[in-house]
Amino acid sequence: MELEDGLDDLLANIEEPTPPKLIKSSENDTNIELPGTSKDIFKPATSKTHCVLVNQKQRGNPLLKFITSVPWEYDDIIPDYEVGKTICLLFLSLRYHNLNPDYIHNRLKELGKKYELRVLLVQVDLKDPHVPLKNLTRICLLTDMTLMLAWSPEEAARIIENYKIYENKPPDRIMEKIENDPHQKIINALSSIKPVNKTDAMTLITTFGTLENIIKVSERRLAECPGIGATKAKKLYKALHEPFLKRGNLNKDKETKSQEFDVEISEADIASLDKQVQSE
Repeated sequence: MELEDGLDDLLANIEEPTPPKLIKSSENDTNIELPGTSKDIFKPATSKTHCVLVNQKQRGNPLLKFITSVPWEYDDIIPDYEVGKTICLLFLSLRYHNLNPDYIHNRLKELGKKYELRVLLVQVDLKDPHVPLKNLTRICLLTDMTLMLAWSPEEAARIIENYKIYENKPPDRIMEKIENDPHQKIINALSSIKPVNKTDAMTLITTFGTLENIIKVSERRLAECPGIGATKAKKLYKALHEPFLKRGNLNKDKETKSQEFDVEISEADIASLDKQVQSE
């Protein structure tokens, strides 16, 4: 479906922050920035970094009662939620967006580029959210916003809390950890075979003890394991006994070997070879 008419015009009217103006001091002839301007992305002057700052307009929002893991308080801020000096969130429900489609455009104009990370937190409260979500996704792509979806006030509150909790944490805190345990590596390898899951892999290890034993047992024996069944056993057995080389490579190897050893030897040749061996 096509998006609303005039959306491009509305997005085009979102104002970008103007570059700072410089004045020259009459004494030392050095450049001094005018008050309220900065060469870097604007950072709010508030010092209340220990808690989530909430816009007064968010009073009555049900999600506030679910923010319990971090402190929060009302403050005079432009976004709906400020979780750090450079991180902010705008809150929007899809139902409200359908009733007031221009609301988000006005908020984005007001917000400008005043934060390094700007999040649009959307609560999905419609049965058919695809069209408005497509619209909001396009807006976020064009205005450099991060789109986060929540299906309840509780989930929306968890998202705000997590942004605050991980505000100053290094990236490796949320990166996938590489397992060095050999037992875990075997489980990961077995569970990579569809439709075998990690529970099935642990069952196989517990039943047969080692990966070598799992490879040696029959397909029927694999199917007898709890939770495996005939379908999983068939696919697992096939994966464990498939050659690592492709069929094309196997055929080439067979042809090469046959060419190397496909030589006709007569009885006379054999007799001559025997004489050479005896003479030596």
